[in-house]
Amino acid sequence: MKELLEKLSPYDILNNLLPGILFVVLAQHTTHYIFVQSDIILGLFLYYFIGLVISRIGSLFVEWFLKKIKFVKYCEHKDFAKAQKQDKKIDMLLEINNMYRTFIAMGLLLLLLKLYEFCSLKFQFCETVTNVVLVVAILILFLFSYRKQTQYVVKQVGYKLKDKENETSNI
Repeated sequence: MKELLEKLSPYDILNNLLPGILFVVLAQHTTHYIFVQSDIILGLFLYYFIGLVISRIGSLFVEWFLKKIKFVKYCEHKDFAKAQKQDKKIDMLLEINNMYRTFIAMGLLLLLLKLYEFCSLKFQFCETVTNVVLVVAILILFLFSYRKQTQYVVKQVGYKLKDKENETSNI
């Protein structure tokens, strides 16, 4: 168990495990849904996965929406990559920034869970349909997360190659 926890990076803890645990605890106190696991190992994996889903929702939807309404403004990726090389503190600031975005997504998901709870009391939802919709939603979420991450990697590789070209042309 100790070895497993030691393998988690600060990013994993702040953006996946902590939000997952908080979501489970807050959901239990604000709804009739209970996600708490009695098996600690199973619980850690479940909480991490819940946190990962919350983080991806934050990355795909919260970030997009806040950029769309101009609540936040991002710098050009090439400027970010250059500054990141020069100041390692930027990595820590980015982790904290992502943690806040994940907490925003967690709050929104808690509100949606409460809304689902309310609607499920008013209308009869078929549990099988609900489960299928949940699985399809998670599949779509991770498909778009994969695409976004691939685009980020491609951008990063492109900037690295340009840097190498500039270094060789300056020689």
